[in-house]
Amino acid sequence: MITVICATHRPQNQTLRVVERYVDLLRELKQEVKVLQMAELPQDFMYEDSFGNRTDTFESIIHEKIVPAQGFVIVAPEYNGSFPGIFKAFLDAVKPHVWRGKAIALVGVATGRAGNLRGMDHLTDVMHHLRAEVYSRKVPISKLYDLIEPEDTGFNHPETIAILRKQAEGFVKFMP
Repeated sequence: MITVICATHRPQNQTLRVVERYVDLLRELKQEVKVLQMAELPQDFMYEDSFGNRTDTFESIIHEKIVPAQGFVIVAPEYNGSFPGIFKAFLDAVKPHVWRGKAIALVGVATGRAGNLRGMDHLTDVMHHLRAEVYSRKVPISKLYDLIEPEDTGFNHPETIAILRKQAEGFVKFMP
């Protein structure tokens, strides 16, 4: 099972469009997929679910979407030259051993030119510290707003979808 993570909780975020398209690609590859949005987390999880404390909601998320996953696709928008703080807080709240040996694919999303390259590098460092295995084919998506047609409800940019498909195909082979 692969969990695709939308690493932001911003209301009406465009990152979710990329997440939904990635889920479609993985399902085309006959993969079992779950989605985790940071918006699903309890509002006060940083205080209630850290340092060994657990609410039922947070515990349920961990046991349904994190523990059983063999791999994760993390779609992270650029926030201040890195990835969103809410996702770092989530990583800090989950026991480190849960990530050990799991496969990670990274997709960076930005409205600027670099496609969150720096954020993917930061995230790679964190995931390596947690002893997860990061797939080398990372996908930076730059100028996201230019790739989204205003009337589209999804993400339909053909060239970018082709790149995401290549990453997904390789990632499925990379996973344990």
